[in-house]
Amino acid sequence: MRNIPVAEVDGLDRAVLAIGTDYPPGHLLPCHEHRRAQFLYAATGVMRVGTADGAWTVPTHRVVLIPAMTPHRVAMEGVSTRSLYIEPGAVPWFPTRCRVVDVSALLRELVLAAVDMAPHYPEHGRDATVVRLILHEIANLAPLPLDLPLPADPRLRALCEAFLRDPGIHDPPARWAAALAVSERTLGRLFRTGTGLSFAQWRGRACVLHSLGRLAAGAPVARVAATLGYENPAAFTTAFKRLLGQPPTAYADSGAAVRGRDGR
Repeated sequence: MRNIPVAEVDGLDRAVLAIGTDYPPGHLLPCHEHRRAQFLYAATGVMRVGTADGAWTVPTHRVVLIPAMTPHRVAMEGVSTRSLYIEPGAVPWFPTRCRVVDVSALLRELVLAAVDMAPHYPEHGRDATVVRLILHEIANLAPLPLDLPLPADPRLRALCEAFLRDPGIHDPPARWAAALAVSERTLGRLFRTGTGLSFAQWRGRACVLHSLGRLAAGAPVARVAATLGYENPAAFTTAFKRLLGQPPTAYADSGAAVRGRDGR
């Protein structure tokens, strides 16, 4: 199925519904929720998924798992998605909080095949076997550190969201403390309580995750590093590898080899 709202087929008595959707540049899906759990795969582009407690960056051919009935919004940069909408009873092991995961070559091909299946596929036979194998593969996906926790405190959260729109690696904690009329020590406690991270850890993670969209769009590593305020590309690359285990070039090039096939 392609480019149809899930609401039109949600009532079908099948464990998995696969829908491919193409979005215009800069598209924003406002806050919404689904009755089914969602496997949201970025065939092209980069997505940013936000909920009440955090934000998840989803680069090309990675997936975010969204639990059923979880209010979320999605900002998209050049995105074509392949979504699986899954009956909660079929995935009792599904995470209770959003999670970004890597995708094997096998699972990617299975998802692409599922999008081309009839929505009311036979309960026995090839299509049903594809669905069973998809569910088996999803259960074993490895999580990726592409989440950014956001605090519940409304004033601190507003500062965090403003930072995400224009991040800088050297943004001083003194500025944040002054905006909140608290000491830097209190600011540190607020970050630990609200996000589980120190201010410096949160700031660094936010900068690396922000860079993924620019890298995917083809911006050179040196330019991305300079825009974020790193002293040089090497410093940015070190921070990037510390968080994601790979250099920035791995994410900059990640969609090139498969874009023609995945984005069909």
